[in-house]
Amino acid sequence: MNWREDYRRKVMSADEAVKLVKSGERWATTHATAESLVLAEALCRRADELEGVQLWQGLNWGDAPYCDPKYHGHLDVDTIFCGPVTRMATSDGRGQFCPMSVSLIDRAMATTRPVDGLLAHVTPPDEHGYCNLGVSVDFGASAIAHGKKIIAHVNKNMPWVYGNYNTIHVSQIDAIVEEDVPLLNIPPIDDTDPTSSKIGEFIAELIPDGACLQMGQGKVPNAILKCLGDKKDLGIHTEVFSDNLLPLIESGVVNGRRKTLDRGKITAMFIQGSADLYKFVDRNVMINMMPGWYTNSPINIAQNDNVCAINACLQVDLTGQVNCEWNNGRIFSGVGGQSDFLRGAAYSKGGKPILCLPSTAKGETISRIVPLLPPGVPVSTARIDVHWVVTEYGAVNLFGLGLRERGEALISIAHPKFRDQLQNEFDEFWRGMKL
Repeated sequence: MNWREDYRRKVMSADEAVKLVKSGERWATTHATAESLVLAEALCRRADELEGVQLWQGLNWGDAPYCDPKYHGHLDVDTIFCGPVTRMATSDGRGQFCPMSVSLIDRAMATTRPVDGLLAHVTPPDEHGYCNLGVSVDFGASAIAHGKKIIAHVNKNMPWVYGNYNTIHVSQIDAIVEEDVPLLNIPPIDDTDPTSSKIGEFIAELIPDGACLQMGQGKVPNAILKCLGDKKDLGIHTEVFSDNLLPLIESGVVNGRRKTLDRGKITAMFIQGSADLYKFVDRNVMINMMPGWYTNSPINIAQNDNVCAINACLQVDLTGQVNCEWNNGRIFSGVGGQSDFLRGAAYSKGGKPILCLPSTAKGETISRIVPLLPPGVPVSTARIDVHWVVTEYGAVNLFGLGLRERGEALISIAHPKFRDQLQNEFDEFWRGMKL
C-alpha cells in the first residue's frame, strides 16, 4: 500500500479519531498555539465515556475546554507550565502540576512519565508522505518517539517549518482528521510602560555584538529588542520565537553569523504570534525548529559564545534565591527552561545569565525583592545559578559575591521606598545568624 492509500484509509471525523483514547491513559498535546482545539473539543464530547485520562502538556494559550470542572475525573490536565486556564484547574485540584525542566521532558516520557499517545496538529503531507509539526516541536517529537498512538489534525494553515525532528510519516499516524482552521494568534503585547522600557535599556547594555540571545515573549523582551537596533551579528537560540524578533531579522541585526552551533539559523522549539509570523516561518530556511531536549540542553546552549539568557521572575530574596512559579499561594506558571538557559549561559564563553523583574507589584505596594522567600514558596532557581539581576533601578551581578555582598547589591536595585526596610530586615537577619 502506498502512503496516499494509507492516508485516505486513515481519514475520519474527529469524533471517530478520539475513540483511540482509552480510560487511564496519558496523552500529550502539541504545545502553545499549535494545540488542536478540534481534537480537544472532540475529546470533551466523549468525556463521559472516559475515566482518568490525563492530558500532558506545557504552556496552554487556548481555551483548554477539558479544564471545565464538569470533566474532572474524566479528563484532567497534567502540566509542567501553567497557562491562564490550566493555572485555575491545577490550583483547584482538577489537574496536576509537575515541576520539571524542559530539557528533561524527553527523559521523563521515556521513563517515569510515559505517554500513550499524541494529539498532534500538523501540515498536510509532502510528496513523500511526511507531515510537519509546524510551530510546535518542543516535546511533540518526544511523544512521537516514546508514545504508542498518534491522532493527527491535518490543517492547511499550519506552516511547514524546517528542523531535524519535526516530521511524522503517514505510516506512523493512527487516525487523521482533516479540518482547516486558523492558528491561534497571540495579540501584540503593550511594551510602552516606563518600567519595562527601563529594564530593557539596562539589559540591552549587557548585550555585546555577536551575542546569542534567549528570551521569551512579553513586555520586557519586547522592550529589550527595541534597544538593539545598533547591535551587530546577533544570534538566536531560544525556546519561543515570536513577532518581536522580526524587525531585527529584517534589518540584518539578527543573522546568526557568529554562532558556533547552528550558524546562520534561528533555533527555537516553538513559535507563537501573529499570522504574519506564521507566514514568515513557512519554509524559511533560516528557521531551525528543534525539540526541547536539544534547545534547552545546557551543553548545547554553552556551545555558542556570549549567550545572553534573559528570563523573568516573580521574586528574588536577598541571598539570591528566585521564585518564578508561585504567586498568592498558588502555582502561577512553572520553571520551564529558566534553569536550563541560566546554566547554559553560565558555561558559555562570555555568557551572561540574566534575570529580570519589576522592583514592585500591586501598584508599588509590595517589593518583589524580599529579605527571604516566604515559607512555602518554592525556590525555582537556586542562588548558585543566579548571576545578573535587573530591575528598573539597575543591574547587578551576584556571581562570586558573598551573602552579605549579594544582599547589599540587591537592595541597591530595589524600589527606593523599600530600601531602608530591606536594609533593616537584612541587618536583623544577620544578627540572628550570629556570623
